[in-house]
Amino acid sequence: MVRFVTALLALSATALATTTCSSSSQCPESKPCCSQYGECGTGAYCLGGCDPQASFSVGSCAPMPVCENKSYTWENLDNSILNTKYLGDASKADWTYSGFPKIEDNNLVMTMPKNSVGTLFANNHYIWYGKISGKIKSSRGKGVVTAFILLSDVKDEIDYEWVGADLTAVQTNYYWQGVLDWHNSANASVTDADTFDDWHTYEIDWTPDQVQWIVDGDVKRTLLKSDTFNETANRYQFPQTPARLQMSLWPAGQASNAEGTIDWAGGVIDWNSQDIKDKGYYYATIGQVDVQCYSAPSDAVSTGNTSYLYTSEAAMESDVEITSNSTILGSLGATGLDMTLGANSSSSATSTGSDSVPTNNSGAVGGAGNSTSSSSSTSSSDGSSGGSSTTSSSFNQGTTASKDNSAPNQNERVLRGSLFAVLVAVVVLVTL
Repeated sequence: MVRFVTALLALSATALATTTCSSSSQCPESKPCCSQYGECGTGAYCLGGCDPQASFSVGSCAPMPVCENKSYTWENLDNSILNTKYLGDASKADWTYSGFPKIEDNNLVMTMPKNSVGTLFANNHYIWYGKISGKIKSSRGKGVVTAFILLSDVKDEIDYEWVGADLTAVQTNYYWQGVLDWHNSANASVTDADTFDDWHTYEIDWTPDQVQWIVDGDVKRTLLKSDTFNETANRYQFPQTPARLQMSLWPAGQASNAEGTIDWAGGVIDWNSQDIKDKGYYYATIGQVDVQCYSAPSDAVSTGNTSYLYTSEAAMESDVEITSNSTILGSLGATGLDMTLGANSSSSATSTGSDSVPTNNSGAVGGAGNSTSSSSSTSSSDGSSGGSSTTSSSFNQGTTASKDNSAPNQNERVLRGSLFAVLVAVVVLVTL
């Protein structure tokens, strides 16, 4: 999924100009945190997805909540929170979300109403090696993509992705610090069933030495760390930094996306499909999700048990420390450089300014973004949704800045594969 959409930034009528960032162009001290979208700000920019390599300094991002062994079931959405409200306290909310999640039959349903950006669920606890397991029914339809991934703040990534045009297999992939290698992808077949109608259990077993992708108890693929050694760079290009579990449903076949992305997704999405007519949305269904944490590397520096913290911009395994540092921001104006800023303000978690909560940017190729009315979703425990209208430009999966050692051709990044998934999209274009 780190085959990023690098679209031009066409801002909405109400949005302020953004400051973009990359590993070669870090954020200014006034807006020190580089979000997963490659934009600078404070608050939510400094939480999940904050890239220490592209931020003002390695300490600009807030510390990451440590792994927690837990099984997640879906009686309600009480353990989830909108990203406009989350300040880093993972003890109060296991998941941050955007879009229109619903609860049906004790399952989480990620929905994508007509012309919307879909739904994202991101776990607030980081995993530094472990096993994740999800009982999943993917979505279906050309242009519709379901994702179940591990993603670190420096773009180490381990993926499952389902392309709705093919219900016989799931795609597996991995990346190290966002470096693109098209040989990393492989399909895993689903025997005697399809991924939409039938439940299947998908697991990622991640250790310091290997990754295994397991479907219904069968190991479908094994990646050995020893096979990822880059002799030129003298390093293992293997996922090795704390990562969040993210589940999403998104429109890769949106007409404004690059042609290669649409082709990969099976074609332009049909917003008048049978699912849209019958349900009012595309959907993927999530049953029980399990997280099993493994021990940190034996040589890891540990001064506490609360948070993970990067100690160097190199962001390798040896550059992560386990600390007692708090993960909680005082307000959406706070950063890793001043965690308690604004803590006494009664509105500390409600501001949604463009410099404190990442906003959607245009996904239109060439920067031709059409402004449309949209809404920020809220969901009650019974799965009903509501929202307050805002204005946003057209669909975007996020504009993630390239790494210095990534493929330099931005068109090439778009012409292959899945996009960098729907991280912390605050708005959707229609309401249920």
